[in-house]
Amino acid sequence: MPLLFLIVPVVCIFILNLPRRTTGGRLATWVVGAACLIQAFIAVTSGQGFWRCVDHVLTLPVPVSLKVDYISGIILFTIALVAAAANVVGLGSDLRRRQSLGSLTLILMAGMNGVVMVDDLFSLYIFLEITAVSSFILIAMEKKLDALEGAFKYLVLSGLATASMLAANMLIFMRLGSLRFADVAEALSSGALITSGTLLSSGELTVGVALVLYVAAFCVKAGVAPFHGWLPGAYSSASSSVSVLLAGIVTKVAGVYVVIRLEHSVFAGIAAPGRAFMILGAFSIVIGAFAAIGQKSMKRILAYSSISQVGYIILAAGLGTPLALAGALLHFFNHATFKSLLFVNAASVQEQCGSDNTENLGGLSEKMKVTGWTSVIGFLSTAGIPPLSGFWSKLLIIMALIAAGHWAFAALALLMSVVTLGYFLVLQHKVFFGRLREGLEGIRESRISLISVSLVLAVLTVAAGVLFPVVLVIMHNSGLV
Repeated sequence: MPLLFLIVPVVCIFILNLPRRTTGGRLATWVVGAACLIQAFIAVTSGQGFWRCVDHVLTLPVPVSLKVDYISGIILFTIALVAAAANVVGLGSDLRRRQSLGSLTLILMAGMNGVVMVDDLFSLYIFLEITAVSSFILIAMEKKLDALEGAFKYLVLSGLATASMLAANMLIFMRLGSLRFADVAEALSSGALITSGTLLSSGELTVGVALVLYVAAFCVKAGVAPFHGWLPGAYSSASSSVSVLLAGIVTKVAGVYVVIRLEHSVFAGIAAPGRAFMILGAFSIVIGAFAAIGQKSMKRILAYSSISQVGYIILAAGLGTPLALAGALLHFFNHATFKSLLFVNAASVQEQCGSDNTENLGGLSEKMKVTGWTSVIGFLSTAGIPPLSGFWSKLLIIMALIAAGHWAFAALALLMSVVTLGYFLVLQHKVFFGRLREGLEGIRESRISLISVSLVLAVLTVAAGVLFPVVLVIMHNSGLV
């Protein structure tokens, strides 16, 4: 039942805030963990998620309906997976912060779940706001200058994106009288909004402006270049658990998922938004990859890498063919997995060494073997090396581009994978390989909770690659490929 994805986090928030603050801090990890397990279980086994592809629509007494289909089922499972990983990373926080962190994580989960399940543009705006406000508070919780700066940038740019989306909703509602995905998609495909199928010849300036506002708003939310100014600071300055949440799932749900959903369910009948997303996605791939080369902080390198990898998903979503959408959806899950792994390992390095500056590190694999070798898996998967998960999703995206005749985009995607491999090999060598840097002789492997999360995410990254034929069969049976 779709409503459970909202009820479970809300009930857990209520339970978490019943005890006193110190008791609640100890309880927080268990409550958030239980919410994640319940959500993952419902998404996989209830017949409403991706394992059994059955659409389920719940119409509420208010003018909002919730829908869980194949695509949203995968995203709901991914939300639970990344939130669980971030929850374990948060064990390093003091008890006073754990209760606040747990409550905000649950609010964030409820907001993201709503984004995934709604089927109208106004409800989407409401749940995006819940997600944005929760994210802002989580970033600012660190109360350090760089964290507050990152939170402020996120607040300003996210606010502009929200205003853009609200203005676009108003313009579409003025022309159509409805904001439901199905109604807007039908109007676009039938020519009720754009009579000739193109913006310029139809003279539909209102709809053209609305589409431009939508593209800009969702690219800001996704951190796509050139709208990415808030992302590196937010990722690198937030606490370790919040960085895992932001990089692993928040920007993907708030921006990338929305692009996939709207290209699949709303904009399929018009080419202009898809072309814009393809161009911006390709630009993001290049900017993110080359910007990562010049960084010295592990978190900032991973942040710029995320900008690049998100570009692959946006590029594929903009193309919009069934094969491209399958590649985008698969890369969404794969990127959530291996990027969460890398941010967990960055948290381990920072905890043990007191810094994530690559200039002050070296030879850590001698002391942190699990962290070092799981990082190799994450880096190679990000670069698209077989048989790891990242290889297959990138392969699907490149095949879709070639099949559609976009050879230049395909060549660019392939070339940037080589660049990604290059800067990650340099990062791995600087941080983990080589001779142990002087002054780090006393460090040891990270706490067992972080090691456990790293191993689980590394196994998922390998399994998703090795078992790709099974994944492909499931996607084929669900009509995606």
